[in-house]
This record gives sequence, structure tokens and C-alpha cells, in this order.
Amino acid sequence: MGHNTTEYSQEVMDLYQRLQKDAEAGGYHLNPDKEMTLILVEGLLANQKRYGYMLCPCRLGTGDKERDLDIICPCDYRDPDLDEYGNCYCALYVSQDILEGKEDAKSIPERRLTEEERSATKRSIEEESKEKSLSRTTLPVWRCKVCGYLCAREKPPAVCPICKAERERFELFPL
Repeated sequence: MGHNTTEYSQEVMDLYQRLQKDAEAGGYHLNPDKEMTLILVEGLLANQKRYGYMLCPCRLGTGDKERDLDIICPCDYRDPDLDEYGNCYCALYVSQDILEGKEDAKSIPERRLTEEERSATKRSIEEESKEKSLSRTTLPVWRCKVCGYLCAREKPPAVCPICKAERERFELFPL
């Protein structure tokens, strides 16, 4: 039996409103399916109470914040998932096309590595950083031509989190 929005606590509704405001201010969008979004917000709140941080409600946490850092909402995988699939893993965050009903949110593959893979990658990065300058990154660095915001990632963000300029206003920044 599903909830209806009048059954949610004020605490859930307050967090929903805060997330909605923060998402839009940062150029992101919450899923327009309010019922589903409220269930996810309820999960975030439950994890906040359980772990002390808002762990993604669709992933298993360890309770060890250091090991869970990559899946604290918004998780490290949100932007690549939005770029590639139009929604994040739990579909809390969605693209403009999904927001406008041009596409539907869908199940997507898990991008997160296993704990063993994450440990191996971390060791590899630590070893590599000993050999190379720490100022180098393997990711391209993008610069917003409007405000100068810099970010290192595969693609520029859809919207600049600072000035709200669209992706086309970003350029590769030479290192």
C-alpha cells in the first residue's frame, strides 16, 4: 500500500522542500513523480537518523562514513548518471527532459565499484600520485566562460552551479 502525500511527516516534507530548492538553485531537478520522490526523501531521512548522514536510499551502507562517502546524497555518481542516462541511480535527480515529461526515468546500471575494486583503485591512485605531481588530473578540466567556475570531470555540467550558464558555455581549460 503506497503513501499519499498527506501521510508524510512535516520532517519529510521540510527535507523535500529543502532538497527541491537546493537542486533547482544548483541547476538540478528532483524527480517530478512527487510520490516516488517523497519515498526517497523518507529513505534519506531514515539513513540520516541511522548513520548520521544522508546515504543514498537505494544502496547498502556500511555505517562507516569514510567507506560510504561516495554514496552520500548527492552521490559521486549523480552527474555521470544524469549525463549518460537522464537520471541518477535512485532517480531522485533527473534531467530536464524527464522533468518535462519528454522521457521517463528508468532503471540504470550500478556505476559504483565493489569495495575491493574501490580499495585497489585507491591504492593505485596513491601510488601514481607519489610518482606524478599532485596538480595533474586524468580528467579534463572545464571552465565556465561566464563566471570562471572550474570542474574536473568527463563532460561539463549541464548547468553551471554558480551562474546557471548552460553546458555550451563551458570550454576546455588548458592545464
